[in-house]
Amino acid sequence: MGVESPEPARELSVSAENVESHLTEVSRDVWEHLLAEIPQISGDAVVERILLASVQENIAALLHIFENDISLANLAGPVAADEYARRLAQRDVPVSALIRAYRIGHWRFLQWCLDELARRGADAAVSAAAGRRMLEVSFGYIDSVTERVIDVYRLEQERWLLGRTATRAARVRDVLAGQEVDLDAAETALGYRLRQSHLGLVVWLPATTRGGEALARLDRLTHGIARGLGCPGRPLFVPRDEGLAWAWLPFAVPGDVSWEGLSGAVEKGEPAARVCAGSLHRGIEGFRSTNREALRAQELATAAAPGPRFTAYSQVAPVALMCRNIPDLRAWVGSVLGPLAVDDEQCAQLRGTLDDFLTTGCNYTATASNEIVHKNTVHYRVRKAEKIMGHSVQERRTDLEVALLAVRYLGTTVMQEARPATEPGRRRRGTPRSHG
Repeated sequence: MGVESPEPARELSVSAENVESHLTEVSRDVWEHLLAEIPQISGDAVVERILLASVQENIAALLHIFENDISLANLAGPVAADEYARRLAQRDVPVSALIRAYRIGHWRFLQWCLDELARRGADAAVSAAAGRRMLEVSFGYIDSVTERVIDVYRLEQERWLLGRTATRAARVRDVLAGQEVDLDAAETALGYRLRQSHLGLVVWLPATTRGGEALARLDRLTHGIARGLGCPGRPLFVPRDEGLAWAWLPFAVPGDVSWEGLSGAVEKGEPAARVCAGSLHRGIEGFRSTNREALRAQELATAAAPGPRFTAYSQVAPVALMCRNIPDLRAWVGSVLGPLAVDDEQCAQLRGTLDDFLTTGCNYTATASNEIVHKNTVHYRVRKAEKIMGHSVQERRTDLEVALLAVRYLGTTVMQEARPATEPGRRRRGTPRSHG
């Protein structure tokens, strides 16, 4: 029996090293492919970020094995992979979606590696042997990691379901799903009246703290907001994971909510928290509607750069409804604003004046008063903005108002990259004014 040639191992090692030099690009490609192929794992910014970390750790581990011919028996599972499995269990995402992500991600990763092997143009026998070794090792790795994360998922699912919030969360899911509900039984289980007016909230801490501390802080914040708004009863607080919860504030009669008061309660109550609110709606349908609106506001808040502390759906509804496709929204804003969508100081100033100008009904005097500048300065800035955009304010007024609204709330997320600064150390600006 002959000794196996070392050439295939060397070929695989060099190929892996070359792929590793593009680790960020490869990881992002696999991640984006997974989000596109598996709808159940997309749409939650926090979970998507953990998925990206898991993908990158798994790819880095596999490439390290290829490069150094490491035995799978000596490899520990990636930390981010375990955390990702826990988050899916907490959100009731089926374990089948978790397993499918590993299968699809594995194939996408192999495409990069096989393309690199082919690109190197080694001897056909050596290349084939290296390819077989790659498949053998990678399938063994995926099999091992998949078994591990399934165990993690099931343990977390059991822990989560046994928690004291499980029954409440299940009832809420039934109500939100539009199922026929026995109102008396549901209200008893929830400890909350569905036959009243509700204000839905999504509350979360971007930097999650383990051990229940984050949820305790969010629970205190929610109750503090309810007291500050004079709610007649206790809010309904339903954890979604270790750092995210949905809540409903009770109101005896329909009316206007003090958004200023709500924003102030957020600022005073928990410095690190983010809060998004729906609108005030009544009854079981209102319970569902205000939650949907709060979730749309959360999509905007997590997409914004920088993200606001508090976001009310009623104030951002047009932009929130467009946040499902940020690349297309960015392209549309660019088509309306043209070069005025560039993230720099001059364009920021012109956008601010244009925003005020449209808000005042195109009144130069009122705009000058708001901007604390001479009326001629407003004339000059509006004309300059029109020249940069390539069209007048009146020509596409509705589009212009919506595009400026998108910039106001989403900031650099929907703007173009700034031109290079001409002065060393000059600070780039362009982030719109805060509208908390």
